[in-house]
Amino acid sequence: MTTKIHLVCGGKARALAFVLTGGQVADTSMFTCVLDEIHIPGREPARTRPDRVLADKGYPSKKNRAWLRERGVKATIPERDDQIAHRRKRPGRPIDFGDDQRERYKGRNVVERCFSFVKQ
Repeated sequence: MTTKIHLVCGGKARALAFVLTGGQVADTSMFTCVLDEIHIPGREPARTRPDRVLADKGYPSKKNRAWLRERGVKATIPERDDQIAHRRKRPGRPIDFGDDQRERYKGRNVVERCFSFVKQ
């Protein structure tokens, strides 16, 4: 039996919210659940939503992107190769992952440092 940590962290590698699930639970299905857990006290009103989300290739589903759009949250999530190939076959709204997005994505190392701290 294994477990999986689904984690949201801030820009200073501090955990803001996390959900612990069984190891067989898909990352993409827990995306909205863990973002809903964010609650940063000390501000009036308490902050519950990020300005931007940086996530890896495990999270780029239509459902997750729609959820972020509805809430006005910007996303830096690269698409998987199979999704890119599928998008080429059908016309639609392209996902821009240009130079600006690539530069922002370099900041994802903060998430990896937070995971390292939590697991230690």
